[in-house]
Amino acid sequence: MSEVVNVKKENNIAYISMNRPEKRNALSVEMAKDLLDALKDAERDDDVKVIVLSGEGKAFSAGGDLETLNSLTNSAEILKYMKQALAVIQSMRQLDKYVISAVHGFAAGAGFSIAIAADFIVADKNAKFISSFTNVGIIPDLGLLKALSEKLPSAIAKEWISSAKPVSAQEAYDRGIVNRVIDGDLLDGASEFAQFIVDGPPLANQFVKQLVNHAGELTYDSNDMQETAVQTLLLQSEDNKEGIAAFFEKRKPEFKGR
Repeated sequence: MSEVVNVKKENNIAYISMNRPEKRNALSVEMAKDLLDALKDAERDDDVKVIVLSGEGKAFSAGGDLETLNSLTNSAEILKYMKQALAVIQSMRQLDKYVISAVHGFAAGAGFSIAIAADFIVADKNAKFISSFTNVGIIPDLGLLKALSEKLPSAIAKEWISSAKPVSAQEAYDRGIVNRVIDGDLLDGASEFAQFIVDGPPLANQFVKQLVNHAGELTYDSNDMQETAVQTLLLQSEDNKEGIAAFFEKRKPEFKGR
């Protein structure tokens, strides 16, 4: 892995940071590849229970690398770049482990797409979210248009997208986009937020993520069948037995993901 992505693992948390501060962490081909590798590595590591994604320097991410995009001369080259960037977003959604975006400065364009692809967002109180695509005559991509359409009233989604207005961390929180606004050290705040995941049952959280992510695709009958099947498995797990024992012994459970 190159130096455009940094990884640190500590206390069951994988901290992955985009490291192109001179480019405001714009998403280059190299960064997209290394982000994907880092996410997959964290998924395979049994000691990692949650991933925190952040950016080095003054911003989370400025989005797509305009120099790279401007150098692409045909549809085949553009499609290759788009697929590589999209693989990062899809991986974040498909991982069994939860991902937290820790946003400071601004998350603009594809940077907003990356932030909102996570399961949770914690944001510095001065952070801004900007769907800046229309500033260069294009539409949101990498899942952002769908995510905003699902999370916001349609009139607000259209306003955020077509005006390219900077949205404050507080407004994003009020609209349900951000989970926690941090007044202080952002990574410390992200780590504190992550504790319910670190302390929680990995197997149950894995199924919660996938079932919630796909809930909109299922009828109630289909959802009932999936919930019942998953619950039947979890009721036989070591974690379930540990949780019950801890309840009766009035102590904190120690879940193992088994």
